[in-house]
Amino acid sequence: MTSAERSKLVRLQDTHMTIAATDSDIRGHRVLDKDGNNLGKVDALLIDEQEEKVRFFEVATGGFLGINKDKSFIPVDAITNIGDKDVHLNLLTETVAGSPPYDPDLVDDNVFFYETYGYYGFLPYWGTGYVYPPYPYYPGRY
Repeated sequence: MTSAERSKLVRLQDTHMTIAATDSDIRGHRVLDKDGNNLGKVDALLIDEQEEKVRFFEVATGGFLGINKDKSFIPVDAITNIGDKDVHLNLLTETVAGSPPYDPDLVDDNVFFYETYGYYGFLPYWGTGYVYPPYPYYPGRY
């Protein structure tokens, strides 16, 4: 799949789709960095409508009662482990804090996703040679 062929990414909750195995739903899970520091919670899953795979998850940090939350999109490729209530990453807090800023007007923009993958050092899912992460506890179809 090339960037021109790349299907639109949408929040799972904005579709008719559901997660095949509800115990695999990481929304609401605490996100921990490489050193075990709490980064926030998984607020949403962004799925590729065409291939029905999660490509990014949205992490909400800070704020009070949902106000003034910072949001970051992190590729699923950064996940190293998923526990009962935790998602572990191979990233440091500083890396996530410096990620491209969330802008709802750019979420559908190819450049935003390309830059986000580049920032984190992962091959974009539409790039030649990309392999979806093989998490047995993180099914590929949603």
